[in-house]
Parts: sequence; structure tokens; C-alpha cells
Amino acid sequence: MEAEVRKLFQRYERFFRRSLAGDFDKAQVAELYASEFIAATPAGVMAGKNGESLIQAMVQGYDHNRRIGMRDMRIRGLRLSPIDDLHCVAHVAWTATYARDDLPETAIDFDVHYLVQVRDGDAKVFGWVSGDENALLKQHGVI
Repeated sequence: MEAEVRKLFQRYERFFRRSLAGDFDKAQVAELYASEFIAATPAGVMAGKNGESLIQAMVQGYDHNRRIGMRDMRIRGLRLSPIDDLHCVAHVAWTATYARDDLPETAIDFDVHYLVQVRDGDAKVFGWVSGDENALLKQHGVI
């Protein structure tokens, strides 16, 4: 399972970085996410489907990230907590880099905890839990 999950997040990082650069590939969303997912943030818990509404939310999210100066996103660490033979929590440590005319280059570290399922040798995200990313952005003067 570990090899499949590591490959998933290598693809996820490449997808994120290309999307941030304006090269969003809708077909790759289906490859990263399960058909349905759950998400928990300080704003609440939601459930969704891997389809047009997720794609639109992601496009809007990448547009927003570019507007506030995000220039790069890198995985700085990945640790797995197995649940059973097919499921785990992937604790992903990210570093986001921001820069604008009014903001020197600023790196912000944060963690997201992804629920991952491996089926037929293919790992997909079916949920995630994240902290208050807006508070971090405010703390660093990004927003």
C-alpha cells in the first residue's frame, strides 16, 4: 500500500503545481479522487462527488491561490497511518510559497490528513481533514 500511496501524492503534487501554473487537467481529478469524498475543515464537514462541482471548486481555488500570490506548492513530508490492508491516513506536510509586489517571498508550512483507499493497486483520496489555512495566511500577511 505504501508504494501506491506515495505514487498518488507524487502525482498530486505534480497536478497541483501544473494547475497553479494554469494547466488544469480535468481528467486527472478523476485519477486522484474517489467517486465520492468527505472533507473536514474549521468551516465544517462536507461531502461531495468527483465531478463537475469538484472541478469548478478546484478551478476557483487555483484562481484564488494565484490571485493571493501562491507561486509553488511542495510536499516536504509524507507519513502513513495504516487502518487496514486497503485504507490509511496519509499525513502530508506541505510548503506553499507566496510572492507579490507587496509581499516578499514567504513560505508557509501546513499539514493535511488525507483518507486514502487502495483498490486494484490504485490509490485514491476519499477524504481529508485540514486546519485553518486562512489563519496561517493572515498570520503571514498573505491575506
